[in-house]
Amino acid sequence: MGIEVIFKGKNLIRLLEGLGVAMKISMISVAVSIVLGIILGMIMTMKKPAVNAVLRIYLEVVRIMPQMVLLFIVFFGITKMTGVNLSAETASLIVFSFWGTAEMADLVRGSLISIPAIQYESSMALGLSNLQTYIYVIIPQIIRRLIPLSINLITRMIKTTSLVTMIGIVEVLKVGQQIIEANRKTSPKAAFGVFAVIFLLYYLVCGPISGLSRMLEKRWEN
Repeated sequence: MGIEVIFKGKNLIRLLEGLGVAMKISMISVAVSIVLGIILGMIMTMKKPAVNAVLRIYLEVVRIMPQMVLLFIVFFGITKMTGVNLSAETASLIVFSFWGTAEMADLVRGSLISIPAIQYESSMALGLSNLQTYIYVIIPQIIRRLIPLSINLITRMIKTTSLVTMIGIVEVLKVGQQIIEANRKTSPKAAFGVFAVIFLLYYLVCGPISGLSRMLEKRWEN
């Protein structure tokens, strides 16, 4: 089945190290995206046409343009245009944070506008300030809506980090390709075994995260 090549030398350790690279990029990007996304999402609910127009263009660019194209633009384009020598990892963090922030901002915006206006009005009638209204009334409600959606964004980002191999980062998929090439003659079926193990690694990482999302959705529906 070709799985035996995983246990040759340090191949398994190399795969785990590659997975660690992918996790590092995705987790840093997720952290940045959550913070910036919450801020932008709140700004998007404000009635400021000029600001909303700019943010809408930002969202559309992220939705239309594939992440791979963004990676090439940042890693190759910005380097040539500005003379700034970005490392592949830095370029990846910029792109995934740029993408994740847009996704998170849209989730926050959707959650905020789904809150009935009467709740804002009732809070004001009770003498709560805008800050107190958000802290005690609005935020507790949107957290329930945001957490499952945010968890899904995390799993998508972990899986999408496989694209960083295109700009030279040696993550788990790239390591798998290297192992297959090194054992092509001695183990012709190595591709099946290696990619099966990579699938298992991604499942072990993303499976529990997806399960947590489903559990929270079911608990909060009751």
